[in-house]
Amino acid sequence: MDRFTFKPLLITLALTAITPIANAATTLVYCSEASPAGFDPSQYTSGTDFDASAETVFNRLTQFKRGGTEIEPGLATNWDVSPDGLQYTFHLRQNVKFHTTDYFTPTRTFNADDVLFTFQRLLDPENAFRKAYPAESPYFTDMGLNTTIKSVEKLDENTVRFNLNNVDAAFVQNLAMSFASVQSAEYAAQLLKEGHAADLNQKPVGTGPFVFKRYQKDAQIRYAANKDYWKPEDVKLDNLVFSITPDAAVRLQKLKTGECQVSGYPRPADIEVMEKDPNLRVLKQAGFNLGFLAYNTTHPPLDQLKVRQALDMAIDKPAIIKAVYQSAGQLAQNALPPAQWSFDPNIKDAPHDPVKARALLKEAGVAPGTTINLWAMTVQRASNPNARMSAQMIQQDWEKIGIKANIVSYEWGEYIKRAKNGEHDAMIYGWTGDNGDPDNWLGVLYSCAAVNGSNYAKWCDPAYDKLVQQAKVSTDKSQRVKLYQQAQLILKQQVPITPIANSTVFQPLRKEVTDFKISPFGLTPFYGVGINK
Repeated sequence: MDRFTFKPLLITLALTAITPIANAATTLVYCSEASPAGFDPSQYTSGTDFDASAETVFNRLTQFKRGGTEIEPGLATNWDVSPDGLQYTFHLRQNVKFHTTDYFTPTRTFNADDVLFTFQRLLDPENAFRKAYPAESPYFTDMGLNTTIKSVEKLDENTVRFNLNNVDAAFVQNLAMSFASVQSAEYAAQLLKEGHAADLNQKPVGTGPFVFKRYQKDAQIRYAANKDYWKPEDVKLDNLVFSITPDAAVRLQKLKTGECQVSGYPRPADIEVMEKDPNLRVLKQAGFNLGFLAYNTTHPPLDQLKVRQALDMAIDKPAIIKAVYQSAGQLAQNALPPAQWSFDPNIKDAPHDPVKARALLKEAGVAPGTTINLWAMTVQRASNPNARMSAQMIQQDWEKIGIKANIVSYEWGEYIKRAKNGEHDAMIYGWTGDNGDPDNWLGVLYSCAAVNGSNYAKWCDPAYDKLVQQAKVSTDKSQRVKLYQQAQLILKQQVPITPIANSTVFQPLRKEVTDFKISPFGLTPFYGVGINK
């Protein structure tokens, strides 16, 4: 692992601090893979950040049923949609309490004002809180919700209406995503008055199943059960601890010794060891994900199609899948995973052909020995268990066609921040679907609106964009499939990315853990999870 140094003394101290709690009957310790960048879900796109905030502290108006993609009521008990699809009226759940912490004591229950604050902050650049706490909302803008939502209005204390400028076929699903977590307007007003608006990202307050207690960067996050949770059957733990453990080997050791009960992102090579341990279980399912390489199309020579084609066809993807993913990966040729509806099975890779790749580079005027910075993640993801090894193999492949790859790595939060700024030439990344809709892939990752967000290829193609936008506002699924498949063809032809693999998701845990369900969206939720004594 890059940029992580493990000092034995520090590890010993950390384990000493966590072990007594791990022995408590209703405390669960999760060995997580990285530190979150913050606790304001609207500001991030990573599962690491969402696990630490949206999946613990917060709720949304709508939510996905545990372990599935089906929508169910959340902070809204029901909703009405106008015949033209431009108005959504949400009826809010009553008597829902916000968390009481050592930094905030609510004086009222959740109501429409909280929904208004949450979304007006995202919509209005002139919002007072947004000016006091300058922050991006990458998902919100990448999905075009800043232009789709015309306004949000309060009809009464328990009813809000979203007025849209255009139809959004996945609007209810979008509101179930982590970024749409509902904040407390009362808490925000307190922070604004105190001049501490940025604390919204460091000291979260929500209505979710767990109450944030404290965070020690690169060490642990502690939560306590929300005893007043509106869905009490989802709170089966007294305490939840995230033990931040970037090294997969250390995570395995902690899991085997019982220092943690659930562990994230195992190495494929460790799966067999885990399955043979009588104290462990390994859940698995086909992943709704894609590991890929994004080319920054604004950086020469990657702004030339022939160069991207050459780099793409030089990569020996089957070799990467065999070495990196082992038995847990399938060759990906498309920008969508096969399980995503509208996936076009006719999309195929160009042949692996180093000779032709060298010829294309020569035609593009790229001299042998040209250096490209190739970024590799420092954390394991469901979509890529070892980005460093992937980068080394790509480096070797590109060397065969005369391109020198300089491998660059940063700590996870810094990696994402710098990539959004476009500092990379090419970067290894991955994505797990968030809501079951194709727009979550083709819009969020490759649209013009997402160039400053999750579109790490910085690629903006008007013809592609038109198709994706047309599909987004259509309520005819067959028409959406047709448009999305046309878009997939353009994306394949223009090569802003090289798809590498769709991986199988493995979730290791100790046998005493009960009712854990794998999220199809690559999250690690603990509501509803318990421990047998």
